[in-house]
Amino acid sequence: MCGISGLHLRDEELYPQLGRLLGGMLCQAAERGTDAAGVGLYGDPRLTPPGTTTISVLDASLTPAQLAARVGAVLGDEGAGGGVTVRAAGATSTVTASCGVTELEAAVRSAVPDVVVSGLGRQLVVLKGTGHPDALASSFGLAGAGGWQGVAHTRMATESAVTPSGSHPYSVGPDQCLVHNGSFANHATIRRELRAEGVVFDSENDSEVGARFLAHHLAQGADLEKALHLLCERFDGFYTLLVTTGDSFAVVRDAIACKPAIIAETDRWVAMASEYRYLAGLPGIEHARLFEPEPEEVHLWQR
Repeated sequence: MCGISGLHLRDEELYPQLGRLLGGMLCQAAERGTDAAGVGLYGDPRLTPPGTTTISVLDASLTPAQLAARVGAVLGDEGAGGGVTVRAAGATSTVTASCGVTELEAAVRSAVPDVVVSGLGRQLVVLKGTGHPDALASSFGLAGAGGWQGVAHTRMATESAVTPSGSHPYSVGPDQCLVHNGSFANHATIRRELRAEGVVFDSENDSEVGARFLAHHLAQGADLEKALHLLCERFDGFYTLLVTTGDSFAVVRDAIACKPAIIAETDRWVAMASEYRYLAGLPGIEHARLFEPEPEEVHLWQR
């Protein structure tokens, strides 16, 4: 019984409020999962400044200054574009530099070979860890975050250990993010198939298999809607998924649709949550169109 929520802002006047609004949704979901929590934020001007790439890593075992020095040494002055910035938020460290996603990820992995990359992109930062969602939201500085889109997750662990790498969101492709309520019954089989194709995993969490499956098909040229339909065809189990990219916000449920989900839409924003009460604090909620996602129907909005 996890809790998931997300907010896609259409009105630029709301961008500075993204963290506060998403934080309210996250903390409303606290009792649905007190083992761990995480958020994915798109367009936060502090953590993903325009023209830069940000890589989120878990348990780096280095101070921000040490991590910045190591990554900067790999990149060199020219590759680093004038320097590397590292910020720490609990178990997550964010590494930001003015270079491409592939270049910065390679530099981070070279500088700290055992590190777990938990998020990457030009617009996305992923912050996650273990512990109570309220405490984690505070450690992330979520109330002060801005941006145009965000997702949040509270976890009640069922099939894998309570660790930062087992927490959501899962971001395994550039500017891609997945949060999941439910369980995939055949995740072990699909994990073996993906590993045979060279896909590397960071955890034993079934949700990571879904994220890797989607990233694999997106990399092969499928659009997000097609990739989600392929997931519905291949995965067994009970699930509600919220999946985001650098320009999309999508929700899909399994064929039985037993996991709760509600969507609210206004001219200013689109929101999704496990329960209505997560949405109650959003501006203009009294005028929103409310509905439950249909089974195996992909509901998708684009920026």
